[in-house]
Amino acid sequence: MHAAVVTTFGEAPTWQESDEPTAGPDGVVVDVVAAGLHPRVRSQAAGSHYTSEGALPLIPGVDGVARFPDGTLRYFATTSDTRGSMAERTAADPRASVVLPGDADPIAVAAGANPVMSSWVALRRRITFAPGSRVLVLGATGASGRAAVQVAKHLGAAHVVASGRDERRLARLTDLGADVVVPLDDTEAVGAAAADADVVIDYVWGQPAADVVRALVTARPDRGRRLDWVAIGSTAGQEAPIPSAALRASGLTIVGSGQGSVGRAAFVAELPSIVAAIADGTIDVDAVAVPMADVERAWAGQAGSGASRVVLEV
Repeated sequence: MHAAVVTTFGEAPTWQESDEPTAGPDGVVVDVVAAGLHPRVRSQAAGSHYTSEGALPLIPGVDGVARFPDGTLRYFATTSDTRGSMAERTAADPRASVVLPGDADPIAVAAGANPVMSSWVALRRRITFAPGSRVLVLGATGASGRAAVQVAKHLGAAHVVASGRDERRLARLTDLGADVVVPLDDTEAVGAAAADADVVIDYVWGQPAADVVRALVTARPDRGRRLDWVAIGSTAGQEAPIPSAALRASGLTIVGSGQGSVGRAAFVAELPSIVAAIADGTIDVDAVAVPMADVERAWAGQAGSGASRVVLEV
């Protein structure tokens, strides 16, 4: 069997021979069809993700689409930090899998489930998200932010403001449900456009998030109105200097969403609806497929773009 193997943290995996996987009591060995090259996978391979076991060598990959022993094609989430989905075969737990509809594109599902899941689970499991809510998405021009715009609308948002740095990609988000688009560099404009927001979905954190907090709290006509800020990513930095006055003088509530704050059972419970929304085209996914044997080229960023999710296919 061949797999993408990381032997040194921070270096690209190489396609090489590897031991066959062994399934545990509740698992099965599956034939991988496609695995997404998500930012979460890159941090796994770098040993920098907060769930990292720090063990080498490792096969990266946190999810994918595979053919199961019963013949079904399923989306699955991996259960090991060191034996992931970027291999010809891997072990999977059928209880953390979803059978794909017959007309589903396995590449789209492998590309989209992870980024869609981040905002979907945040809105469904971390806050009380009411239909008719108004939402601001920070970092909307990446794959996860692009998905979040669509997820918010699909789950009932009445109004979505999308903010990001790539103005070309930002302009395209109006076709996917964004009501207003605002460059992230203009924090005052972001605050004004989202002054009546109920929810912020944040993929950037760092200084930009702190700047938007100040602008948004200042612009709100009713500062005591509840504002749920959900931190999901940290592309602009691991720390954000949020002024304490913003918390004391407003209805701002900050929560995080990810592994740890949401249990595995909750993620699994949302999977069928997520896969269905991708499969039927409700949520559009921008995917670029690359042969898994070319993992080093894909890892170097020679395929796709910030809004495209690269998928390694066997």
